[in-house]
Amino acid sequence: MFLTSKNITFKNIAYLFSCAIFFIFTSCEDDLTKQKGTNSKNFPSQIINNAYIIQRDSGLITLKAYAPIIEKYELIDSPYVVAKKGIKIDFFDKKNPKPGTITAKYARIFDYKKFYEAKGDVRITTNEGRRFATQSVYWDQRKQRIYTRDTVYQTMPDGSVLINAHGMTAKDDFSEYRFFKNSGDLDVSQTKLAQ
Repeated sequence: MFLTSKNITFKNIAYLFSCAIFFIFTSCEDDLTKQKGTNSKNFPSQIINNAYIIQRDSGLITLKAYAPIIEKYELIDSPYVVAKKGIKIDFFDKKNPKPGTITAKYARIFDYKKFYEAKGDVRITTNEGRRFATQSVYWDQRKQRIYTRDTVYQTMPDGSVLINAHGMTAKDDFSEYRFFKNSGDLDVSQTKLAQ
């Protein structure tokens, strides 16, 4: 009988010990899972390699975009799309068959805000042939405004260059624009002012 109670005691101790270990490990796993869940949301939910995107409005092409890689971050509080290795966008206007272009080394798009930013050697060419070069540009689609506070170099179709030291603001179709702290050379012989 003495031998049996020892066996029962060892079995009880082994059982209690295994239960304690089980509860310790499962409680630790829950905490680790919760911690990993909050930290692991900042990763792309979609990745597109060699992206070629066409946007249409009423059957007409309004935009074509090309990028080596596009990453979409949807699982965070402020979702966005990013093109880290550069982007080229051709934008089309109903009035002009020739597209305008925007190129940049980096771009980020906030769809829910209708806000776009491009950085790094940004080049914009309008449908009329005017060219703008700057380091960053921002487009608020809701307000239909494009702006930057960086220096903007504007080259006109006739070759004249304006330097705008403190940025610019413009309508998103570049029908109107305003520069800050300008300098440069203009050929006014071809303008209405000369006549």
